[in-house]
Amino acid sequence: MKEIVINPRKMEKSLEKAYNLTKAIANKNRMTLLCQLSSGEKNVGELESLTGIRQPTLSQQIGVLREEKVISSRREGKNIYYSISNPVALQIIELLYEHYCKQRA
Repeated sequence: MKEIVINPRKMEKSLEKAYNLTKAIANKNRMTLLCQLSSGEKNVGELESLTGIRQPTLSQQIGVLREEKVISSRREGKNIYYSISNPVALQIIELLYEHYCKQRA
């Protein structure tokens, strides 16, 4: 395993950003959405179908992720498509997958 040397002073300067990102991710519904979005963009109907999260909760959780700039959206006709826009969030989801999901498959 690659050893990482952490400079606490440098980390303190970015602590607020790191805290806000992890706080946004640290919710079961939001993490579920990010797992689905890690494979590519999806619209609300697809996310509802894939996750089982009902519309009101889905919209609320998407709002939190958008507010923290974890995901972004684009409109195509009547559909709005969401994707992960924060590369660090994607790396975190991939890391969690490697440690908790991949080994079980």
